[in-house]
Amino acid sequence: MPDPVFSHPHEQVVFCHDEATGLRAIIGLYSTALGPGLGGTRFHPYASEADALADVLALSQGMAYKNALAGLDLGGGKAVIIGDPRTQKTEALLRAYGRMVESLNGRYFTACDVGTFSPDMDVIARETSYVTGRTVEHGGAGDSSVLTAFGVYQGMRASAQHVWGDASLAGRTVGVAGVGKVGRHLVEHLVEEDAQVVVTDVDAEALGRLTARFPQVRVVGSTDELVRQQLDVYAPCALGRALSDDVVDVLSAQVVCGGANNQLAHEGTAKLLTERGITYAPDYCVNAGGVIQVADELDPQGFSFERAQARATGIYDTTLAVLERAASEHLTTAEAADRQAEQRMREVGGLGRIHLPR
Repeated sequence: MPDPVFSHPHEQVVFCHDEATGLRAIIGLYSTALGPGLGGTRFHPYASEADALADVLALSQGMAYKNALAGLDLGGGKAVIIGDPRTQKTEALLRAYGRMVESLNGRYFTACDVGTFSPDMDVIARETSYVTGRTVEHGGAGDSSVLTAFGVYQGMRASAQHVWGDASLAGRTVGVAGVGKVGRHLVEHLVEEDAQVVVTDVDAEALGRLTARFPQVRVVGSTDELVRQQLDVYAPCALGRALSDDVVDVLSAQVVCGGANNQLAHEGTAKLLTERGITYAPDYCVNAGGVIQVADELDPQGFSFERAQARATGIYDTTLAVLERAASEHLTTAEAADRQAEQRMREVGGLGRIHLPR
């Protein structure tokens, strides 16, 4: 049986059901201490409602920490829609979901995630104003994977500086698992810096598109094969739980830095990485570029890619600070990132104690 919802420190969990359109969704709000929750909507064919609930609880907590560490005045929220986006995504379903988001009256802003894209946000926006990640044609930020990958790249450079004393990735061998939205943009940054890139993906078409553009990239047949390669850096960029005990045992990489959410298979994985001398750049620290990008849509002056990219560049300094804190305080890097995020939520989120007249 799954843990009871009240065993988790979430502020609010909303189950959304519309039988006519087939909508089955869950919205999780972990914390609004820093502002309304912002996080994407994942459309995925979960095996069970319990699996969907577990995912939204973990993802919304991750978003609270990610937004806090990124310096945003936003809380942590996330949503999942249960179903196969290839066959069950319809205009009516997305608009029904939009009405559910609207019913929260601004406590949650949605965006893209696995299985949803900017045009989907445009459809959802026909029923609610609490949407980010819209298409450029509709004044939005467009594909948030662009700055997600850029942020991961900055985090990777910071990790290289911490481990090798040089931020350059030129000549380093980087293994990228998953070359979809984020992974393909990350590969572009790595190739431009003359890194040696090895990739894998379950999608043969995605691999074909990538190698057609970058023939120098080497492809291996599976993630299991990739993690057994001689690597300097391993970048998990697909779904979560990529860092299992078995993976950590065989990794030769000295750095793990990727775009996937919730990469640690369990709480003890961070300690295993530390014991093996592997520097783990916490996922919610380095993959915050996407949320920085879509959050910029909320600026009263409208979206500016240049402004968002400048802010995402700061992921380098944030990652370096987390890694240095872990070393100085004898913590795992995951613990150091958590403490840094929790400190900001506590200190800045607590400013509400100062009364301001309305």
